[in-house]
Amino acid sequence: MDIGAQYGPLRAEIDRAIAGVLDSGRFILGPEVSTLEAEVSARMEGRPCVGVANGTDALVIALNALDVGPGDEVITTPYTFYATAEAIARLGAVPVFVDIREDDHCIDPSLVEAAITPRTKAILPVHIFGHPADMTPLRAVAEAHGLPVIEDSAQAFGAADGGRPVGALGDLATISFFPTKNLPGIGDGGMVVCRTEELADRVRRLRFHGSRDKVVFEEVGYNSRLDELQAAVIRIFLRHVDGWNDGRRAAAAAYEAAGLGELMTLPAERPGAHHIYHLYMARHPDREAVMAALKARGIAAAVYYGIPMHLQPVFAHLGYKPGDLPVAETCADTALALPMHPHLTEEQVAEVVDAVRSVNRVVAG
Repeated sequence: MDIGAQYGPLRAEIDRAIAGVLDSGRFILGPEVSTLEAEVSARMEGRPCVGVANGTDALVIALNALDVGPGDEVITTPYTFYATAEAIARLGAVPVFVDIREDDHCIDPSLVEAAITPRTKAILPVHIFGHPADMTPLRAVAEAHGLPVIEDSAQAFGAADGGRPVGALGDLATISFFPTKNLPGIGDGGMVVCRTEELADRVRRLRFHGSRDKVVFEEVGYNSRLDELQAAVIRIFLRHVDGWNDGRRAAAAAYEAAGLGELMTLPAERPGAHHIYHLYMARHPDREAVMAALKARGIAAAVYYGIPMHLQPVFAHLGYKPGDLPVAETCADTALALPMHPHLTEEQVAEVVDAVRSVNRVVAG
């Protein structure tokens, strides 16, 4: 990723925004946070939005707002960052992992219904790597069983499914403003998008020690508030995120045009989906050889989620075994994040493709 290329042209504006917050003396839940909440809400079909300290807290608080607790089950994907499952376990609930689809790396809706039990409290799909989960069949299953849906949208701000924005498709949705996300901050930050004002009121109370007014405390909550400095900077980036996402999509198209699809399995875009390529995850049967070839040319690449959640040591007590969720395990073994950012040039794309081609020549030889 090239974070500096995004921030550089905006540095003077960022400096002014930070100075403005310092001059105001307002650092917690001030006008920058409330304005950012309103600006994100405008992109989320008017749904109320609540800023919190980070994306993980957003997940925990969203689950808490639905009264998920000990003994409950939450259906989710095994192919995600640990925070998704950790938030479920943090509340004493049990993550129930359902395999993914090979094309979009998201939870397979056709497998969800079989995982529902009387203890199921929610369904938590992840819009992974910037590709939206297939929400229409997921919502149909959820509605048939009276279950809420929480979207983990940490990697997908600006993505869409069926023309509707990711984050406005479930009962609650969570956003992360971690510095490498498509819509970043300059530190930790997060947000919860709520289908109803009633849910938003609960989330606001939970983020602030279970209180509405710092005098009366109605429940055990959290100290999880998005600060003014972060909100001021994120507001600047919000004005540019669509252009940055367009740049990522252009970079993905450049990989395809350069012939990478002849050498690796490229990330797919499901019909009706709008992929914003938070990560560019291509698959190769000899991933280590590809990584070595890239490294030899000074090109960074990374493995994401090489151990899927159901095989992580922390969840050994759940009894999953290798082979139980084969698609997630295959992706975990073969997928590789190639360079992806809005300013990736055609020359850089060509260099990546040439490095991968050298591996394929060796394999073919």
